[in-house]
Amino acid sequence: MLDHNGVTRRTFLGGAAALGYLAFKSPAELIAETARGERSHASLVAALSELDDYDALAKLSFNENPYGPPDSVLKAMTVAFKYANRYGYPDGGVTEAIATHHGVKPENVVLGAGSGELLDVMGSAFASNGKKVIGASPSFEYVYAHVSSVRGASITIPLTSDHRQDIPAIIRATTQHYREVGFVYLCNPNNPTGRTVSAREVKQLLDAIPPDVPVLIDEAYFHFVEDPDYATSVPYVLEGRPVLVTRTFSKISALAGMRLGYGIATPDLIAQLRPYISQSISAVVKWGGVAALADTDAQAKVKTVTLALRKKTMAELNALGYATIPSETNFFMVDLKRPVPPVIDAFRAKGVLVGRPFPPLNEHLRVSIGTADEMHRFLVAFTDIMAKPAASGAS
Repeated sequence: MLDHNGVTRRTFLGGAAALGYLAFKSPAELIAETARGERSHASLVAALSELDDYDALAKLSFNENPYGPPDSVLKAMTVAFKYANRYGYPDGGVTEAIATHHGVKPENVVLGAGSGELLDVMGSAFASNGKKVIGASPSFEYVYAHVSSVRGASITIPLTSDHRQDIPAIIRATTQHYREVGFVYLCNPNNPTGRTVSAREVKQLLDAIPPDVPVLIDEAYFHFVEDPDYATSVPYVLEGRPVLVTRTFSKISALAGMRLGYGIATPDLIAQLRPYISQSISAVVKWGGVAALADTDAQAKVKTVTLALRKKTMAELNALGYATIPSETNFFMVDLKRPVPPVIDAFRAKGVLVGRPFPPLNEHLRVSIGTADEMHRFLVAFTDIMAKPAASGAS
């Protein structure tokens, strides 16, 4: 049973307090309240049913949107259920909506079951059977793992001392291994560090490497960026460069469990990807994606509260003496000054899920931004966990 940490009703962030407060209590506490007459039996049954492990956890490990899809998206997906029994269903015009959104043609758009499928497809199409992907590490290691699974290989470049992707080193590695390179991978902003590659650096990379080397630019966290030196790489597609820019509805639009992403690329590059695409996207999420693109107000609200909570949490950690890596995403990394794995376990015991280890940043913990209440639970747990000595023998 989870050790749910008792949390006070202190407001964590003024503007976010309206999101509500959940008191996380153990079953024993709930039963004791009932015995004292402070809670009815019906209330006890309802409260115990809410203590399902998953629902009770503060989920700060997968960079999700904690608020769920907006009403506009839910309504669109509900309408689309009438097509659940059809193969050749109307898809709501999702490809056309994405093309219009980016100022490209429909033939420049390829759909995936989440942008993760397209990252896989890129590996299968360009870096199988001995070909190599070149990119930074740590980054979204899933890309490198998939390339390995299709008998390709990875050349990974360490981050710079300030946790940025080393563009000159990526250029050198690509040029040196030119004939072996399947594609270059750039996660921008980077996961897990949250740092961006500037528009100037992206241009430097694309101009310096051989012009026929495909480049995968993962913009999953594009919507959270405030950095004025950052820009989307979609215009390079319009120039005809072999660039695949991927986006996802999993983050800002809260559709992680529904699986919808897309890529923007030249028709020639997309033609090389299509044989590896599963075509497994549901009618429901396609309609939801169209509504999500149109609901810019909902996206703006999520961005505002997420960035405010991120900045607030990072400031509180800094005040406690723990350095954080500057982030342009809905997550951040904090230097624990001790190995991460035992700390992750300690958070889990308190009902808070936080990110996994990301070697070689073995003492940095990645934390997703949840609701105001979840971030308060995180800080309460953090203060308690870090006040105790590191586990003996940890390394």
